[in-house]
Amino acid sequence: MLSFIIRRLGESVLVMLGVLLLTFVLFQMAAGDPAAAVLGKNPKPLEIESLRRELKSDLPLFYGHWCKSEVYTACDYRKKSAVLPGIELPDNAEFKNGAVYLPYNESVKFQRRFPEGDKVLCRISGSGIWSVDNREIKLTVCRCCGGSSSQEIILESVPETLTVKAAEKREHNAVEKVEFFRYQENAFNSQFLNSLRELVDVKKEFPYLTFLNFGKTITTREPINRIIARGIWPSLSVMLPVFLLELVLGIILALLATACKDTLIDRAMLVLSVAGMSISYLVLIIGGQWFLGYYLNWFPVWGWQGVNYLILPILLGVISGLGGGVRFYRTVFVNELKNEYLRTASAKGCSRVSVYSKHLLRNALIPIIARASATLPFIFTGSLLLESFFGIPGLGYASIDALNNSDLALLKALTIVNALLFVVINLLADLLCAWADPRIRIK
Repeated sequence: MLSFIIRRLGESVLVMLGVLLLTFVLFQMAAGDPAAAVLGKNPKPLEIESLRRELKSDLPLFYGHWCKSEVYTACDYRKKSAVLPGIELPDNAEFKNGAVYLPYNESVKFQRRFPEGDKVLCRISGSGIWSVDNREIKLTVCRCCGGSSSQEIILESVPETLTVKAAEKREHNAVEKVEFFRYQENAFNSQFLNSLRELVDVKKEFPYLTFLNFGKTITTREPINRIIARGIWPSLSVMLPVFLLELVLGIILALLATACKDTLIDRAMLVLSVAGMSISYLVLIIGGQWFLGYYLNWFPVWGWQGVNYLILPILLGVISGLGGGVRFYRTVFVNELKNEYLRTASAKGCSRVSVYSKHLLRNALIPIIARASATLPFIFTGSLLLESFFGIPGLGYASIDALNNSDLALLKALTIVNALLFVVINLLADLLCAWADPRIRIK
């Protein structure tokens, strides 16, 4: 059993690392620049630089010494052909084909936007020979695809005006893109490493070990851990009763349908289960809220002021999942009826209640645990629809707010917490299955 636990722990760690990597890549592809999203239109360059350093969004993705900087205005003429603030172009500059073309001895001048104490790297994409910081770099055109090349140069100083001069006597000295980066000592200090540190971080001072430190939200700058701690209890107060009632009622009704197999009771339960599975969760919530809340006025339909505000969302949550649960458990129990151990128990004189409650239910634990483990994480993270329609300030409601406010830091934290819960709960489910069926440990 110990070797089984160690093996499953190792597999869970690998799964969590894979989830973190996939989440990191997806959010990097979809996120854009969080600093620009927070600061809005026309922010000051130093404000962007400071916020990027605070959010650590200027760091390299996985490894590197160079971090994105706003010390000079970066430009990408492949996306936008226009004169940008802080960049001075000569009158005879020409925009075409996603680049700015300069004749010989003409310059693009970049104005320094704030003092910078670190070393600065300039990366230029284009074609021709250019003089940068009194040093020449040659940008060639690929013969295969016709694309431009890029070169990097470390500036000896950070002048107030950086001049990039066309140094080749030709008409096609083209600049497509210019970027600037500042230097950092630790090449391993990356965005992905900081994502790992959000889960577990080792520090030199007390507390020496921190867990699940997700920083602050992008929009309100409130600690994310505080939002999670505040929202987890409303989610638990709704989803825990939903989970327990759905599990207990589903098993009881499925046992009843199994005991009355092929009778009118069994067929009626099957019809009702399929009907319950066919109704959309959204339609059920809207219909139940209108009929039981507005029309009959039995329950409050919005708010978080007392226990009576929980009754309707819990009722609708149980109804929505009960049909699928009854049908699943009935199928499991009917399959177990074919096994010889139940006939042996009946032949030994065990009552029908004893056969179903002790023998059948015990041997059907594995699929029950598997189904319960799939729904258990939602107890903590809440239901997006229930919480948003009933105004319950849980983690599901927080997820909706994060989506509406484009708060990617909070969304990422909730995604990681959800993934961590799934991994941990599935690990516990596997251990419970191994306890319920020793054959799993042997395999």
